[in-house]
Amino acid sequence: MRPDKLILITALATILLAGCSSNSSLPTATTRASLTTDVNSYHYLIGPGDRLNIFVWRNPEISGQFVVRPDGKVTTSLVEDLDVAGKTPTILAREIEEALSLYINNPRVTVSVTGFQGPLSEQVRVIGEATNPKAINYTEHMTLLDLMISVGGLTDFANGNDAKLVRVVNGKQEVYEINIDDLIREGDIEENVDMLPGDIVIIPEAWF
Repeated sequence: MRPDKLILITALATILLAGCSSNSSLPTATTRASLTTDVNSYHYLIGPGDRLNIFVWRNPEISGQFVVRPDGKVTTSLVEDLDVAGKTPTILAREIEEALSLYINNPRVTVSVTGFQGPLSEQVRVIGEATNPKAINYTEHMTLLDLMISVGGLTDFANGNDAKLVRVVNGKQEVYEINIDDLIREGDIEENVDMLPGDIVIIPEAWF
């Protein structure tokens, strides 16, 4: 490469890097509260990847199966780009009835879900020193013990009694202390707690 070209490329790279070096930071991820705030009243929410069976009574030509797109919408034969993610099947059925009432007299709609995925914001996440840290679809009455079984327990380097549970309460993230070591290594069942959709469990590494 000619020396003059090399100098020009170096100068341009320096200018670009200088322009990119900024003290600005990205905004914090949006906090999304679940409809489920009580472990005894779980509401499954539809999410991308779910397969919906939409049945319109006496109208088989517009009934059918629909897969929720990544943008949280489906398209039916009469209604385009219908927002479905983040809604319960019952709420969605009522909204479809309202939309179809423009074309059909007194529509009756039933929505059922198969191939459950749900919104990412409804998953329970385990990060840090779990044997298999991952995001897990919430199921009714899930507890911390159930969650730890799903991720294979703790690693040998985990400080389970310094773990934290992050939960959205009244639109704000709250942090709670949980004692996972006492629960799964000492068998102290009183340390078992109920999980809710959207919970995040953070397990730090122990300092030896």
